[in-house]
Amino acid sequence: MKPIAALCATLLLMLLTACGASNTDADDLTALLHEFLAGVSEEAAHDRFWAEDLIYTSSRGTRTNKAEIMQGFGSEEGGETEESEPTYTAEDIRIQVYGTTAVVAFRLVATPTDDATVDYYFNTGTFVKRNGAWQVVAWQATKIPGM
Repeated sequence: MKPIAALCATLLLMLLTACGASNTDADDLTALLHEFLAGVSEEAAHDRFWAEDLIYTSSRGTRTNKAEIMQGFGSEEGGETEESEPTYTAEDIRIQVYGTTAVVAFRLVATPTDDATVDYYFNTGTFVKRNGAWQVVAWQATKIPGM
């Protein structure tokens, strides 16, 4: 009977450890998402968030990659000022962790600084944990009509 009890205790400990790791990863991913959205106008935030092998599909139906996103920071002379950019927040965040891969889905809220309409998007990102750090390898954004 003792071997069965030991086996059950070991399995329970393994299950609790796995759940703890997943919760920690989910917490890390949530914090990373909020940090990125708070610093979305900063080049360093994008460099940290996007993986080198990123595939990004925009809400307009265009595809891009990290190199193209990063090039946009070098060509902003005479462009919009930070004050005219909307503030981005995430709602209804759902995270599924699969070891060193995770799917993060949420509703993005783009709140303009003026009296313009707030825009909403569904975003889904696939993250991979490499060298202890989570980064996005795939991203899909879809504008939510009528919200």
